Amino acid sequence: MSLRGIESLLSGPFRALSTSPYPLANGSDSKPKYAQQQSPILLDDEKGFSFVRHNTRPPKPRKVGVTEIRGSYYSVMGKRYLKDVLETMSYNIDGLKFGGGSFSLYPEPQLRELIDLAHEHGVYVSTGGWIEHLLTHPSPHDIITRYLTKCRSLGFDVIEISSGFLSIPADDWLRLVDLVHSEGLIAKPEIGIQFGAGGDTDVASLESVEGGTSGPEKVVALGKKFIAQCGVERIMIESEGITENVRKWRTDVVRGILEGLPKENVMFEAAEPKVFNWYVREFGADVNLFVDHSQIVQLSALREGIWGMGDTWGRVVSFR
Repeated sequence: MSLRGIESLLSGPFRALSTSPYPLANGSDSKPKYAQQQSPILLDDEKGFSFVRHNTRPPKPRKVGVTEIRGSYYSVMGKRYLKDVLETMSYNIDGLKFGGGSFSLYPEPQLRELIDLAHEHGVYVSTGGWIEHLLTHPSPHDIITRYLTKCRSLGFDVIEISSGFLSIPADDWLRLVDLVHSEGLIAKPEIGIQFGAGGDTDVASLESVEGGTSGPEKVVALGKKFIAQCGVERIMIESEGITENVRKWRTDVVRGILEGLPKENVMFEAAEPKVFNWYVREFGADVNLFVDHSQIVQLSALREGIWGMGDTWGRVVSFR
């Protein structure tokens, strides 16, 4: 790791994605009370269904097989709904992400309740890529610093840095990552191959951008810089232009990315079941995926190898 990356890691109470996001108490290595008392899922319970063949998942905190779920964006997520999701499925959920700047539409007490609830279940909390909106403001340095300070005070762990609608030099992107780390937060860059991606832009609009689609080389080159120079643990891959809002999936891009970057450092957005079914079929149960909260049960059953579609039913296995 370069001096830049080391300084970023040492500049604040950096909490890696692969460790518990729960704030440490008085500098101790304490864990959330819930995480210490959580019951095993029935598939792993000797008194449950452990006799059924299934894939043993790595325990949380995970580096592979990580699942991040979307919170509020297409639908509202309140405390009671999130509590139901986490009380039943928290073993399978590693992170919770608010789409875009949706969290800014919440009253602060209700937002804090959601973030605290996620932490109680050992789930890190991420912003969406709202920072690209802030980059368009006058005095972006001041605006983004205030944004990061507020996000940290609210309890966010991860700041996503997107640029789907913007053109930004790579070195400036690295400086943004360093700034996020210096504030004691975790930077998660989002990279894609389609200019204008984000906000569920339709196919025709994306195709109208001349030369707007690139290949995996851009993602790999940027990803290597984020990892080597800034110590970034995980990079989100935008699905638009690859498997979302395209006439034909760019599976060559996915393979190119995984050939160029370590799989534990990459997370793919999978906007619908047929997409995450393909990812698990092609790359195994340990591929890192971002899905909607409504899809967590279906994805988890697929990872465990206990259910699937016609091309994955009974075919997803592991050798631990």
